[in-house]
Amino acid sequence: MRVAFAGTPDFAVPSLRALLEGPEGVVGVLTQPDRPAGRGRRLRPSPVKVAAEEAGVPVAQPAHLRGEAERAVLREWAPDLLVVTAYGLLLPPEVLHLPRLGCINVHASLLPAYRGAAPIQRAILDGAAETGVTIMQMEEGLDSGPMLLRRSRPIGPRETAGELHDALARLGSEALAEALERLRAGTLEAMPQDPDRATYAPKITKEEAELDWSRSAEELDRRVRAFNPWPVAHTGHRGERLRVWRSRPVAAVPDGTPGTVAAGANNLPLVACGEGGLLLEEVQPPGRKRMAGSAALHGGHLCPGERLGDPGPE
Repeated sequence: MRVAFAGTPDFAVPSLRALLEGPEGVVGVLTQPDRPAGRGRRLRPSPVKVAAEEAGVPVAQPAHLRGEAERAVLREWAPDLLVVTAYGLLLPPEVLHLPRLGCINVHASLLPAYRGAAPIQRAILDGAAETGVTIMQMEEGLDSGPMLLRRSRPIGPRETAGELHDALARLGSEALAEALERLRAGTLEAMPQDPDRATYAPKITKEEAELDWSRSAEELDRRVRAFNPWPVAHTGHRGERLRVWRSRPVAAVPDGTPGTVAAGANNLPLVACGEGGLLLEEVQPPGRKRMAGSAALHGGHLCPGERLGDPGPE
Protein backbone atom coordinates (compact mmCIF):
# COMPACT_ATOMS: atom_id res chain seq x y z
CA MET A 1 0.00 0.00 0.00
CA ARG A 2 1.41 3.37 -1.07
CA VAL A 3 0.61 6.07 1.50
CA ALA A 4 0.92 9.85 1.11
CA PHE A 5 0.47 12.36 3.91
CA ALA A 6 -0.95 15.90 4.09
CA GLY A 7 -0.41 18.03 7.18
CA THR A 8 1.12 21.28 8.36
CA PRO A 9 1.40 22.17 12.10
CA ASP A 10 2.93 20.49 15.14
CA PHE A 11 -0.28 18.52 15.73
CA ALA A 12 0.32 16.57 12.52
CA VAL A 13 3.93 15.55 13.20
CA PRO A 14 3.18 12.53 15.47
CA SER A 15 0.81 11.15 12.81
CA LEU A 16 3.48 11.54 10.13
CA ARG A 17 6.02 9.78 12.32
CA ALA A 18 3.56 6.94 12.97
CA LEU A 19 3.33 6.45 9.21
CA LEU A 20 7.11 6.62 8.78
CA GLU A 21 7.48 3.87 11.39
CA GLY A 22 4.83 1.68 9.73
CA PRO A 23 5.41 -1.04 7.15
CA GLU A 24 4.38 1.09 4.17
CA GLY A 25 6.42 4.22 4.78
CA VAL A 26 5.40 7.46 3.05
CA VAL A 27 5.75 8.14 -0.69
CA GLY A 28 5.32 11.91 -0.35
CA VAL A 29 4.12 14.73 1.89
CA LEU A 30 1.89 17.69 1.13
CA THR A 31 2.21 20.70 3.42
CA GLN A 32 1.39 24.37 3.22
CA PRO A 33 3.91 26.85 1.73
CA ASP A 34 6.56 28.37 4.00
CA ARG A 35 5.19 31.41 5.86
CA PRO A 36 6.88 34.59 7.17
CA ALA A 37 7.44 34.36 10.93
CA GLY A 38 9.29 36.14 13.72
CA ARG A 39 10.46 39.72 13.90
CA GLY A 40 12.50 39.41 10.73
CA ARG A 41 9.49 37.92 8.89
CA ARG A 42 11.72 35.29 7.35
CA LEU A 43 10.10 32.35 5.63
CA ARG A 44 9.69 29.45 8.03
CA PRO A 45 8.92 25.86 6.97
CA SER A 46 6.05 24.04 8.59
CA PRO A 47 6.81 21.49 11.33
CA VAL A 48 5.60 18.74 8.98
CA LYS A 49 8.01 19.87 6.25
CA VAL A 50 10.91 19.81 8.71
CA ALA A 51 10.01 16.28 9.89
CA ALA A 52 9.53 15.00 6.33
CA GLU A 53 12.83 16.39 5.07
CA GLU A 54 14.65 14.94 8.08
CA ALA A 55 13.20 11.55 7.07
CA GLY A 56 14.18 12.03 3.42
CA VAL A 57 10.58 12.03 2.16
CA PRO A 58 9.61 14.10 -0.93
CA VAL A 59 7.71 17.29 -0.03
CA ALA A 60 5.34 19.40 -2.15
CA GLN A 61 3.87 22.75 -1.06
CA PRO A 62 1.10 23.85 -3.41
CA ALA A 63 -0.80 26.98 -2.36
CA HIS A 64 -4.03 25.15 -3.25
CA LEU A 65 -5.18 21.95 -4.95
CA ARG A 66 -7.84 23.32 -7.26
CA GLY A 67 -5.90 22.96 -10.52
CA GLU A 68 -4.45 20.00 -12.38
CA ALA A 69 -0.96 21.51 -12.20
CA GLU A 70 -1.13 21.64 -8.39
CA ARG A 71 -2.43 18.07 -8.22
CA ALA A 72 0.18 16.70 -10.60
CA VAL A 73 2.67 15.77 -7.88
CA LEU A 74 0.01 13.76 -6.04
CA ARG A 75 -0.72 11.85 -9.24
CA GLU A 76 3.00 11.17 -9.66
CA TRP A 77 3.18 9.70 -6.18
CA ALA A 78 0.17 7.47 -7.07
CA PRO A 79 -0.88 6.83 -3.46
CA ASP A 80 -3.35 4.11 -2.58
CA LEU A 81 -4.28 6.16 0.51
CA LEU A 82 -3.89 9.82 1.55
CA VAL A 83 -3.73 10.46 5.30
CA VAL A 84 -4.68 14.02 6.28
CA THR A 85 -3.95 15.62 9.66
CA ALA A 86 -4.49 19.37 10.15
CA TYR A 87 -3.45 20.16 6.58
CA GLY A 88 -5.32 23.46 6.47
CA LEU A 89 -6.19 23.39 2.76
CA LEU A 90 -9.45 22.29 1.20
CA LEU A 91 -9.30 18.98 -0.65
CA PRO A 92 -11.43 19.20 -3.80
CA PRO A 93 -13.37 16.14 -5.02
CA GLU A 94 -10.62 15.35 -7.55
CA VAL A 95 -8.18 14.81 -4.68
CA LEU A 96 -10.64 12.95 -2.44
CA HIS A 97 -11.20 10.39 -5.19
CA LEU A 98 -7.64 10.18 -6.49
CA PRO A 99 -6.26 7.50 -4.11
CA ARG A 100 -7.64 4.01 -4.59
CA LEU A 101 -8.65 3.84 -0.92
CA GLY A 102 -9.62 7.49 -0.66
CA CYS A 103 -8.50 9.92 2.06
CA ILE A 104 -8.69 9.48 5.81
CA ASN A 105 -8.42 12.23 8.42
CA VAL A 106 -7.21 12.42 12.01
CA HIS A 107 -9.65 14.80 13.72
CA ALA A 108 -9.21 16.11 17.28
CA SER A 109 -12.70 15.41 18.63
CA LEU A 110 -15.18 12.62 19.17
CA LEU A 111 -17.21 13.14 16.02
CA PRO A 112 -19.88 14.15 15.30
CA ALA A 113 -19.15 16.63 18.09
CA TYR A 114 -16.94 19.62 17.32
CA ARG A 115 -16.64 19.44 13.57
CA GLY A 116 -14.50 22.26 12.23
CA ALA A 117 -11.32 24.22 12.83
CA ALA A 118 -11.02 24.55 16.63
CA PRO A 119 -12.31 21.40 18.35
CA ILE A 120 -9.74 21.48 21.16
CA GLN A 121 -10.42 25.05 22.28
CA ARG A 122 -14.18 24.77 21.87
CA ALA A 123 -14.34 21.64 24.02
CA ILE A 124 -12.57 23.45 26.86
CA LEU A 125 -14.72 26.57 26.44
CA ASP A 126 -17.85 24.44 26.73
CA GLY A 127 -16.61 22.71 29.87
CA ALA A 128 -16.71 19.27 28.20
CA ALA A 129 -15.64 16.43 30.48
CA GLU A 130 -14.01 14.40 27.73
CA THR A 131 -12.81 14.60 24.17
CA GLY A 132 -10.67 12.43 21.92
CA VAL A 133 -9.77 11.73 18.32
CA THR A 134 -11.64 10.26 15.39
CA ILE A 135 -10.17 8.61 12.31
CA MET A 136 -12.68 9.22 9.55
CA GLN A 137 -13.11 8.64 5.84
CA MET A 138 -13.13 12.04 4.17
CA GLU A 139 -15.95 13.27 1.97
CA GLU A 140 -16.95 16.68 0.63
CA GLY A 141 -18.84 17.75 3.76
CA LEU A 142 -17.14 19.43 6.75
CA ASP A 143 -15.81 16.56 8.91
CA SER A 144 -18.97 14.61 8.08
CA GLY A 145 -17.50 11.39 6.69
CA PRO A 146 -17.94 7.88 8.12
CA MET A 147 -16.02 7.16 11.33
CA LEU A 148 -13.40 4.42 11.20
CA LEU A 149 -12.07 4.54 14.77
CA ARG A 150 -12.57 6.73 17.87
CA ARG A 151 -10.44 7.05 21.00
CA SER A 152 -11.51 9.13 24.02
CA ARG A 153 -9.77 10.73 26.99
CA PRO A 154 -10.91 12.98 29.87
CA ILE A 155 -10.17 16.72 29.85
CA GLY A 156 -8.26 17.58 33.00
CA PRO A 157 -9.80 20.29 35.22
CA ARG A 158 -6.67 22.46 34.88
CA GLU A 159 -5.64 21.37 31.37
CA THR A 160 -4.85 24.11 28.85
CA ALA A 161 -5.50 23.95 25.13
CA GLY A 162 -1.77 23.59 24.53
CA GLU A 163 -1.52 20.61 26.88
CA LEU A 164 -4.62 18.97 25.45
CA HIS A 165 -3.32 19.62 21.91
CA ASP A 166 -0.14 17.67 22.63
CA ALA A 167 -2.01 14.81 24.29
CA LEU A 168 -4.46 14.49 21.39
CA ALA A 169 -1.65 14.65 18.83
CA ARG A 170 -0.11 11.59 20.50
CA LEU A 171 -3.48 9.84 20.82
CA GLY A 172 -4.22 10.60 17.17
CA SER A 173 -0.98 9.00 16.02
CA GLU A 174 -1.74 5.88 18.07
CA ALA A 175 -5.29 5.71 16.69
CA LEU A 176 -3.99 6.16 13.14
CA ALA A 177 -1.51 3.30 13.54
CA GLU A 178 -4.30 1.07 14.87
CA ALA A 179 -6.65 2.04 12.04
CA LEU A 180 -4.04 1.21 9.41
CA GLU A 181 -3.32 -2.12 11.08
CA ARG A 182 -7.03 -2.94 10.89
CA LEU A 183 -7.12 -1.76 7.27
CA ARG A 184 -4.31 -4.14 6.37
CA ALA A 185 -6.13 -6.96 8.19
CA GLY A 186 -9.42 -6.19 6.47
CA THR A 187 -11.21 -5.55 9.79
CA LEU A 188 -11.65 -1.78 9.59
CA GLU A 189 -15.35 -0.90 9.53
CA ALA A 190 -16.95 2.46 8.77
CA MET A 191 -19.79 3.87 10.89
CA PRO A 192 -21.85 6.79 9.59
CA GLN A 193 -22.13 9.90 11.74
CA ASP A 194 -25.48 10.95 13.18
CA PRO A 195 -26.03 14.44 11.71
CA ASP A 196 -28.58 15.25 14.41
CA ARG A 197 -25.80 15.06 17.02
CA ALA A 198 -23.34 17.21 15.10
CA THR A 199 -21.88 20.32 16.73
CA TYR A 200 -19.41 22.77 15.24
CA ALA A 201 -16.14 24.32 16.36
CA PRO A 202 -15.53 27.54 14.40
CA LYS A 203 -12.10 29.11 14.17
CA ILE A 204 -10.90 31.00 17.25
CA THR A 205 -10.61 34.79 16.92
CA LYS A 206 -8.42 37.19 18.90
CA GLU A 207 -11.51 39.15 19.93
CA GLU A 208 -12.82 36.17 21.89
CA ALA A 209 -9.79 36.29 24.17
CA GLU A 210 -10.83 39.51 25.95
CA LEU A 211 -12.09 38.72 29.45
CA ASP A 212 -15.52 40.04 30.42
CA TRP A 213 -15.45 40.26 34.22
CA SER A 214 -19.25 40.31 34.44
CA ARG A 215 -19.18 36.59 33.59
CA SER A 216 -18.65 33.83 36.14
CA ALA A 217 -15.20 32.89 37.35
CA GLU A 218 -15.70 29.32 36.10
CA GLU A 219 -16.39 30.54 32.55
CA LEU A 220 -13.48 32.99 32.59
CA ASP A 221 -11.12 30.28 33.81
CA ARG A 222 -12.18 28.06 30.90
CA ARG A 223 -11.38 30.94 28.55
CA VAL A 224 -7.93 31.36 30.06
CA ARG A 225 -7.23 27.65 29.58
CA ALA A 226 -8.76 27.50 26.09
CA PHE A 227 -6.72 30.46 24.82
CA ASN A 228 -3.37 29.24 26.19
CA PRO A 229 -1.08 29.30 24.17
CA TRP A 230 -3.03 31.31 21.55
CA PRO A 231 -4.37 33.96 21.35
CA VAL A 232 -3.94 34.27 25.16
CA ALA A 233 -6.68 35.68 27.35
CA HIS A 234 -6.25 39.36 28.11
CA THR A 235 -7.86 42.27 29.90
CA GLY A 236 -7.55 46.02 29.72
CA HIS A 237 -5.31 47.50 32.44
CA ARG A 238 -3.92 51.03 32.76
CA GLY A 239 -4.76 51.72 29.14
CA GLU A 240 -2.90 48.64 27.89
CA ARG A 241 -3.43 44.89 27.77
CA LEU A 242 -2.57 42.50 30.56
CA ARG A 243 -2.29 38.89 29.41
CA VAL A 244 -3.56 36.14 31.69
CA TRP A 245 -1.79 32.80 31.12
CA ARG A 246 -3.03 30.78 34.08
CA SER A 247 -5.81 31.26 36.60
CA ARG A 248 -7.97 29.45 39.13
CA PRO A 249 -11.62 30.12 40.01
CA VAL A 250 -12.71 30.50 43.63
CA ALA A 251 -16.21 30.76 45.06
CA ALA A 252 -15.78 33.39 47.77
CA VAL A 253 -14.48 36.88 47.01
CA PRO A 254 -14.61 40.24 48.78
CA ASP A 255 -17.47 42.48 47.79
CA GLY A 256 -16.53 44.50 44.74
CA THR A 257 -17.46 45.52 41.24
CA PRO A 258 -16.54 42.84 38.69
CA GLY A 259 -12.96 43.43 37.58
CA THR A 260 -11.80 44.79 40.94
CA VAL A 261 -8.43 43.46 42.14
CA ALA A 262 -7.79 42.27 45.71
CA ALA A 263 -5.00 40.28 47.37
CA GLY A 264 -6.02 36.63 47.47
CA ALA A 265 -4.58 33.34 48.68
CA ASN A 266 -0.79 32.96 48.42
CA ASN A 267 -0.60 36.69 47.67
CA LEU A 268 -2.10 36.15 44.22
CA PRO A 269 -4.26 38.81 42.59
CA LEU A 270 -7.93 37.96 43.10
CA VAL A 271 -10.33 39.54 40.62
CA ALA A 272 -14.04 39.85 41.39
CA CYS A 273 -16.28 38.34 38.69
CA GLY A 274 -19.99 38.34 38.02
CA GLU A 275 -20.03 35.15 40.07
CA GLY A 276 -17.07 34.12 42.25
CA GLY A 277 -13.54 35.34 41.72
CA LEU A 278 -10.51 34.51 39.60
CA LEU A 279 -7.04 34.05 41.06
CA LEU A 280 -4.43 35.18 38.52
CA GLU A 281 -1.64 32.60 38.84
CA GLU A 282 0.47 33.74 35.86
CA VAL A 283 0.23 37.03 33.98
CA GLN A 284 2.19 39.07 31.47
CA PRO A 285 2.17 42.87 31.81
CA PRO A 286 2.81 44.87 28.62
CA GLY A 287 6.46 44.75 27.55
CA ARG A 288 7.32 42.18 30.25
CA LYS A 289 7.92 38.47 30.36
CA ARG A 290 5.42 36.07 31.89
CA MET A 291 5.49 36.18 35.70
CA ALA A 292 3.75 34.68 38.68
CA GLY A 293 0.70 36.61 39.80
CA SER A 294 2.29 37.12 43.21
CA ALA A 295 5.31 38.76 41.54
CA ALA A 296 2.99 41.06 39.59
CA LEU A 297 1.25 42.08 42.81
CA HIS A 298 4.53 42.51 44.70
CA GLY A 299 6.12 44.49 41.86
CA GLY A 300 3.23 46.92 41.50
CA HIS A 301 2.12 45.66 38.09
CA LEU A 302 -1.22 45.00 39.76
CA CYS A 303 -2.54 46.75 42.88
CA PRO A 304 -5.47 45.98 45.19
CA GLY A 305 -8.38 48.25 44.47
CA GLU A 306 -7.60 48.62 40.76
CA ARG A 307 -10.26 47.65 38.29
CA LEU A 308 -9.48 45.58 35.22
CA GLY A 309 -11.37 45.65 31.98
CA ASP A 310 -10.75 48.92 30.17
CA PRO A 311 -10.38 48.10 26.46
CA GLY A 312 -6.78 49.24 26.02
CA PRO A 313 -5.21 49.93 22.62
CA GLU A 314 -6.23 48.00 19.53
